[in-house]
Amino acid sequence: MNKFGRILLSAGAVGAATLTYSAAIERRHWTLRQATVPVLTEGTPPLRVLHISDLHMTPNQRSKQRWVAELADLDPDFVVNTGDNLAHPQAVPAALRAMGPLLSKPGVFIFGSNDYYGPKPKNPARYLLPSAKTKRIHGEPLPWRDLRAAMTEHGWLDATHRRHDIDVNGTKIHVAGLDDPHLHLDRYEEIAGQPPADAGLKLGITHSPEPRVLDSFAEDGYDLVMAGHTHGGQLRVPGYGALTTNCDIDRTRARGASTWGERMHLHVSAGLGTSPYAPVRFACPPEATLLTLLPRTENPAATRENAESRTPYGAGEGIR
Repeated sequence: MNKFGRILLSAGAVGAATLTYSAAIERRHWTLRQATVPVLTEGTPPLRVLHISDLHMTPNQRSKQRWVAELADLDPDFVVNTGDNLAHPQAVPAALRAMGPLLSKPGVFIFGSNDYYGPKPKNPARYLLPSAKTKRIHGEPLPWRDLRAAMTEHGWLDATHRRHDIDVNGTKIHVAGLDDPHLHLDRYEEIAGQPPADAGLKLGITHSPEPRVLDSFAEDGYDLVMAGHTHGGQLRVPGYGALTTNCDIDRTRARGASTWGERMHLHVSAGLGTSPYAPVRFACPPEATLLTLLPRTENPAATRENAESRTPYGAGEGIR
């Protein structure tokens, strides 16, 4: 075999090994990200907020269901779900098995495109092209109304184009949410206006972290916005980061905590799932996030660089 042939063979072997790892190992390496974010009003006691997003659940994903259910052992004060829970028309019972133990906690949710429509086969390369941001390919309608009914029956609040005031351990949280900007369903004018000054936390939630949406929340004086959608890039290059975000936010904010504007903080979840037609992750394990929120004056230097950690919470211990 000549030198060129050996190079091709080696490249093919590396590619096959990477694909096997991405599809068979990393996409099931359930990980808990933790971050400390200074966003609360002075004098407000710390809050522990669990952020879950992008489950993309199918009925047979028992490992994911068990792992998400065990997140209740973290005993968060509050749960935020930023959408894309479903990936199959019969996935509502599976999603509820996963979230069931968490539904006893105070919580809010909004939906994403993959709550409304099922996935369809697509050319994976299209996500790297500008046209992917404008051209939408929808699958069959999904039973999002059934999921909404179950979550609201257990006490979670639907924040889609609504504003809510929630008491959590004596702290007033003001929450405002949007329908999915990725589908251009967001109507910020329905929730526009400054949140109450006496709220300990002023929280915005959206599925896709589009800059136009983040700018609106920042202008109205929100402390924190939580979003999903990006999958953290799903495929990341070590030393470079996400190849794409599938929205208009920059790659550096594809996952984790950052700041937006002068005072607002942002948290983007890399999510827990993938499309059934692109079941791979590389350098971007599936994750949920436990945010510890502190008063601004207590930890003013907390940033993405010095306030985050990731632990494989329960991974490999009878959960897979």
